[in-house]
Amino acid sequence: MKNLPCLTTILFLLFSFNSCATFSSVGLDNQYIIDGNSHLTSTDNSTIKINHNTWNELLKKHVQNNGLVDYIGFSKDEAKLNDYLKMLSLNHPNSTWSKPEILAYYINLYNAATIKLIIENYPVKSIKDISRPWSKNRVLIGSEMISLNNIEHGILRKMNEPRIHFALNCASISCPKLLNEAFTADKIQQQLEQVTNEFINSKENNISISEAKISSIFKWYKNDFIVNEKKDLIGFINQYSKVKINSNATISYLDYNWNLNEKN
Repeated sequence: MKNLPCLTTILFLLFSFNSCATFSSVGLDNQYIIDGNSHLTSTDNSTIKINHNTWNELLKKHVQNNGLVDYIGFSKDEAKLNDYLKMLSLNHPNSTWSKPEILAYYINLYNAATIKLIIENYPVKSIKDISRPWSKNRVLIGSEMISLNNIEHGILRKMNEPRIHFALNCASISCPKLLNEAFTADKIQQQLEQVTNEFINSKENNISISEAKISSIFKWYKNDFIVNEKKDLIGFINQYSKVKINSNATISYLDYNWNLNEKN
């Protein structure tokens, strides 16, 4: 029994040092989640439930084409950002929403809430310098306060859409770049294809036929990459990579740069 306090401390520390790869237990009302097996198309005929124009304007104003972010500029528009997040909170998904609408909603919510987190703690060298950036409940949906982990792991990953990993931005250099336009239901298919293609063929991966040094994202979420209903990481990458990887290629994972993705 003497060792119990020490063991408790170790377990607490292991739990506390989370990253965007950390899994989180989620207790969300089913109204926030859609059947992950429903079909995703960009030509969905349902009525658009949310107008993301404010977020679109902020992204175009403060995010460069290379994904680097003007956080000082964002801080000057914090009132607009807060208004957008409040609008999302008051108009959350329900059973009448289509899969494209829900994907666009939660991707935009995650990215906007991450920007808010950074500017609230600015200046900061890394999002990991902020206490519990992903696990602390700080995002309001309806009457429920949830965490960024809840959005990513408890909602989006349950929708069986692996391309979300290239749409979510964790405010770091090695993250897939922040798209400088809002995700929308009518363009979601095209946008997810774009961000996935750009990331896989970016400097964050070094791919040859016989060897692939790839982003740690592919290690953290390896089980999410499905091709023909089977887990197939190489097969998934080869759908987008300009260089095709042999099935017996050597795979390794690159170190992740957690420095802030701030424009110079």
